[in-house]
Amino acid sequence: MNDICRPELDALKPYKPGKPISEVQRELKLKKVVKLASNESPYPPFPPAIAAVERILRGLNRYPDANCTALKERLASFLDVPEPNIMIGNGSNELVRLIANAVLNPDEEVIFAKPSFIVYPTVTKMMRGICREIPLKDFRHDLPAMLKAVTKKTKMIIICNPNNPTGTIVFEDEVSEFLEKIREGVVVVFDEAYSEYVEDERYPNGIDYFRQGKLVAVLRTFSKIYSLAGFRIGYGVAPDFLVEAVSKIREPFNVNALAQAAALASLDCQDEVSRRKRLNAQGKRYLYGEFERLGLEYVPTEANFIWVNVERDSQEIFKKLLAHGAIIRTGDIFGYDTYLRVTIGTQRENEEFIAALKEVLKNR
Repeated sequence: MNDICRPELDALKPYKPGKPISEVQRELKLKKVVKLASNESPYPPFPPAIAAVERILRGLNRYPDANCTALKERLASFLDVPEPNIMIGNGSNELVRLIANAVLNPDEEVIFAKPSFIVYPTVTKMMRGICREIPLKDFRHDLPAMLKAVTKKTKMIIICNPNNPTGTIVFEDEVSEFLEKIREGVVVVFDEAYSEYVEDERYPNGIDYFRQGKLVAVLRTFSKIYSLAGFRIGYGVAPDFLVEAVSKIREPFNVNALAQAAALASLDCQDEVSRRKRLNAQGKRYLYGEFERLGLEYVPTEANFIWVNVERDSQEIFKKLLAHGAIIRTGDIFGYDTYLRVTIGTQRENEEFIAALKEVLKNR
């Protein structure tokens, strides 16, 4: 029976998300659990987004707008880009896959960092492409090494900025130099899922490179700072031909009506976006201080998570933290056995996590 499925699937493993709170409560019979595993916002959707969803509930007997017209119009104004250059997806994750589906031929190469978002090798292998994984340098993308890895077979380069799981960024001058030297015909995808959290002024806006006519696709999401992870909605900006190609292969109604309404309303809440960015910055500085008091090395982040070295087996620490009601992400799935990726939560959640971590590490 295994011969029925495509052989490319043999090299793939199912994506394993962070454990949901309800599952941990049920399994371990815990009343209080904090989840800092999936880089979600710890805050609920903005009130106008909730109100917008409530207004359309009685209309759910109808299919959603397949073109996401109202949202595209609003994004075009918000981003100052032409509407035809916007694509909407079931999360930006779907757009990564659709772009790979649209441009990759068998045996063509995709270059991305290692470690980075674990979906990149999956979408490459699905299309029988070749993964060229370039190790990070000082936990950051090594753009010169990525440039050196380009061959005649290279079709795509994916730059996760800020990078998941390290939270590091590449700077504007580095990216500009990289794009000037890249071979013609290579699609550069900027995955900017965490861009709204960035504080460093050297951070480049990928859309600027689109405006300059570079062959780039810039992907962003409403799942993170906009708190709409449960709705699954993201967007991208790309050249006309790429948007048209993606539109040919996406599902007819890939973005549901509730997600469209929530995203549209959320774009008008930029004051709250700024406030949540400040709360995230406060949270990460609190966690920095606690890690330093525990003698743990961490990577300064520009995202809503921190990459920290606990100097012990991450699976062992994960299980012990779980018993204390704290869910985090282990580093072994990224090839770093002693690291944890910890999402920045509310102040209460951060404090509860630190209390659990101190208890787990006190006998080391």
